Order: sequence, then structure tokens, then C-alpha cells
Amino acid sequence: MAAASEEAIKQFSVLMEQLKEPLKTTFQNVHQGYPRGTVLRFLKAREWNVPKAYKMLMDCLNWRLQNEIDSVLAKPILPADLYRSIRDTLLVGLTGYSKQGQPVYAFGVGLSTFDRASVNYYLQSHIQMNEYRDRVVLPGASEMSGKQINTCLKVMDMTGLKLSALNQIKMLSTITAVDDLNYPEKTETYYIVNAPYVFSACWKVVKPLLQERTKKKIKVLYGPGRDELLKVMDYASLPHFCKREGSGSGSSSDEVDCYSYDHPFHQELYSYVKQQALRNQDSVGPAKQGSMHVRVPTPDLEEAKIMETIQSELHSLKAGDGISRSFSRITIEGP
Repeated sequence: MAAASEEAIKQFSVLMEQLKEPLKTTFQNVHQGYPRGTVLRFLKAREWNVPKAYKMLMDCLNWRLQNEIDSVLAKPILPADLYRSIRDTLLVGLTGYSKQGQPVYAFGVGLSTFDRASVNYYLQSHIQMNEYRDRVVLPGASEMSGKQINTCLKVMDMTGLKLSALNQIKMLSTITAVDDLNYPEKTETYYIVNAPYVFSACWKVVKPLLQERTKKKIKVLYGPGRDELLKVMDYASLPHFCKREGSGSGSSSDEVDCYSYDHPFHQELYSYVKQQALRNQDSVGPAKQGSMHVRVPTPDLEEAKIMETIQSELHSLKAGDGISRSFSRITIEGP
């Protein structure tokens, strides 16, 4: 298998060396000096099939050119109050680093409402966070660790997940499609914590649809998952909702919520985007208010089937008996 993998990487790399402008430049923005690592990610995403991986990467590069993704970090969301509203309703933050040096991101899946701005703004913010991770956070982590760091860990908090999540499926599906098709294999492990019954019900029907490679990445932990997470990260890097058993999404009074606009990570990210905008001002003029309109890639068949199954299961739960159980904590450990 190792020999076959190396041959696939070699074949794919030769194809990418033949790129012409502007595809060549946008590919450089993707690989950030590590073309082999990028080729490897796309090969993994397509089960080591070189033609399929090449098509996937070319679709990604063309998507970037068509939607001006290379310059997304020079397009601040204005005014700042609008960005604050997005941070209040798309709950995500960088909490620290794993013991192996990987960035640890927290996501408040259950409490994100996506109801304070248009879909375009939420998508713009999400893509900016992806690009900032790839261009700033991961290179910084690599420098700190003295080795290449090209993946992160994600802790997904399901606190507050309700049957009304049907209203959020479209936004979550949009974000997932963008990540799966344009930022594949960037997450080493997804840790699911604070999972209520409604998640358990959906997980049982979705799990059989996932590829083995994907299943191995997902770990559903008991409650806040503190003890398991402390095996891979220090206490300081734990998301606030994992620091005390039984604490749900509560945080101590002396720390800033990692989701908050006022958290250092979000302040640094927003300042970085504004600085990039100022650098480009001479050539393109001052930054204008208004969201980017990014074309959402069509999900592949596996992703479409998963979203359809989740919607069906949520409809069934909503229509059936035992709804009171939907908000009870479940006790699952392991994938």
C-alpha cells in the first residue's frame, strides 16, 4: 500500500507541476509551501484515486478563482457590529493547542442560530476563518512545534441541540459542502460533547452512511468529555464548556468566552483582515460594506444523502412520541 500511495502522490504531483497561471498562483495559496501535503489531502479525500483527486483539486482551484477566495482575507465584514452579531450566532473559536501542537477549535453547534445576518455573511466569515487557519494559524503552529502541522482538532458542543435544528440544516449543509470539497482532510479528529438524545438518534442513522475513514475521525464522548480531552490537550486548551463536569456551556467568570468577538483570537483575526484591506486599498479602493456572494459547491452524493437522512430523522422525531427525551443527555463513549 505504501508503494502504491507514493506512486499516486508522484503521479498527482507531476500533474500539478504543469499548472499555468492563474491556477498556479491560487494553488500556491492553497499549499502554502507544502504542495506534497496538499496533494496527499486530496488523494485521501478521494480514496487514492488520482483522476478523481485531480478533478477535485482542479474544481477547488477554479472555485477559488471564480469567487476571489485568494483575497477573502482583505474583505472585512463591516460594520464591526455586524461582525460581532455573526460571532454571537455562529459560535466558533480557537481555544489553544493539542499536546502534538495542533490548533484546537471549539464549535457551538447546538447554540448557533445563524439568524443575525444573511447566509452570504456567515459563509464569508467561515471561509475567512478557514483561510486564516491555513495561512496564519497552522504556519504559526508549525513554527512553535518545530515540525509541520497541517491539521487541527475540533470539539463540537451539542448543548442546546433541538428538533428545531431543521431550520439550521441548510446553513450547516452549506458550510459542510464548502469544507468537504475545498478544504478536505484539515481536521484530524472531531470530538462530540454534551450530546442530547436528538443527536444520538441522528447519529445512529447517519453513522452507517459514512466512509470508514470518516467514522474513525469522529469520537462521541461522555458529557463534556473533559477526561478524554485531557489526554490530547492541556487544561488551558480545553473549550470553556468542557472544563467542569456537568457545566454544560458555562464558563468561569474570569475568562472570555472563546466564541466572543472580544476573545483575543477573534480580535486578532478581525484586525488581520482590516490590515490586509488597508494594504489593498491603493489598488482596489477602500473596503465597501456588503457581503461576498460565494457560489456554494454542489455536495457530493455521500454528503447529500447524509443531510437528507438527518432531515428525515428530525422530521420523524418531531412527529413521533417521546419528544421530551430529546433534551436528555446521552452517555456515549467512543465512535
